Amino acid sequence: MALLIDTGLTNWISDAEIANEVRSAIPGADIRTPDAIGNADEITMVAVVGLNDDHLRQLPNLKLVQKLGAGVETIVGNPNLPSHMRVARLKPDAPAQGIAEWFLAYILRAQRHMAFHEAAQARAEWLPKEPTFTPQTTVGVMGLGHIGDRTARMLRAVGFQVLGWSRSPKQIEGVTCLHGDNALPQLLGRCDFVCAILPSTPQTVGLIDAQMLAAMKPGSQLLNAGRGDLIDEDALIIALDRGNPGHAVLDVTCQEPLPTSSPLWHHPRVTITPHVSGWHLGDALSDVAENFQRLSSGAPLLNEVDLARGY
Repeated sequence: MALLIDTGLTNWISDAEIANEVRSAIPGADIRTPDAIGNADEITMVAVVGLNDDHLRQLPNLKLVQKLGAGVETIVGNPNLPSHMRVARLKPDAPAQGIAEWFLAYILRAQRHMAFHEAAQARAEWLPKEPTFTPQTTVGVMGLGHIGDRTARMLRAVGFQVLGWSRSPKQIEGVTCLHGDNALPQLLGRCDFVCAILPSTPQTVGLIDAQMLAAMKPGSQLLNAGRGDLIDEDALIIALDRGNPGHAVLDVTCQEPLPTSSPLWHHPRVTITPHVSGWHLGDALSDVAENFQRLSSGAPLLNEVDLARGY
C-alpha cells in the first residue's frame, strides 16, 4: 500500500514538503510524489487539493481520497467518482485560526477607517475620524462548524455583539445562535458585518441571492471565506451599486482564479483576496498519516465524508 501526495499546486506547500512531514509521522511508510510515482497499482490513497480524472484513471487500486483541506464539493461532485471510493477531509486548527483572523482583520480595517486614513495620508491631510465602537457593532457568522465556531468565539472575545446562523441548532457561549431558513433574513438585517463560512452543498449554492442581499442592513459588509458559489455574483454587483450591502470582501469566488474580465476586480465596493485566508495546515498532516495507517488496518477513518450529504 502506498500514499501519493499530489496537490497540483506550485504556489503552496510543495508535495515534497508534505511527503517529508507525513514520513516523519510514520517512518518506513511508502509515501510518493508525482515525480517518483513508481508502480501506480500499489497506490491505495491519494492526498489532494482537488481530485482530477487522471487520479481515477491511473490509480486502479485507489481506495481513499484525502482532501488537504475542508471543502470536498469538487471531489464528491465528480461524476466519475466510483461509488465505493472513500473520501476524508481535514479539520485542522491552523486554517480555522487563520480564517477567523482574516475576518477579524477586515472587520477591524473597516471599524478603524484604515482606507480613509491611508487616502488622507496620500493627500498629506490630517483628518481625524471617529472609529466605530466595537461593543455597538453586530457581526453575524453564517455557518457554525469548526471554522465558524472559532470565528464567532474570536469576534466575541474582541467585544463584538455576535449572532450565528446554521441549519440546525447550535450553542456557543456568548453568541446568539439562530437556525433554519426563516432565521437567515433576520440575521442579515441585524448585522453590520456578515461572515460567511459555509460549505458548498446543494442547499448552499446561490443561497445569497438578490432576495437575501436585499435583506441585508444598508451599508453593511459581506465577507466570504467559505465557498464562492454561495453568492450570486451578478446579484451582488447590483446590490452593491445600491449600497445594500455597502461592501463585499471576498476570499473565494465562483470561478478561481477570478477571470480578469470579472467586474468584481474593479468594483469600488469590492475587496478581493486570492483564497489565502486559511493558508497554513499546522499539525493537520498528522491526520493524513493517521488515515493512511487506519486505511491499512481497516480502522474507522478520521473525518470521513458522508458522500450523500457532501461533507
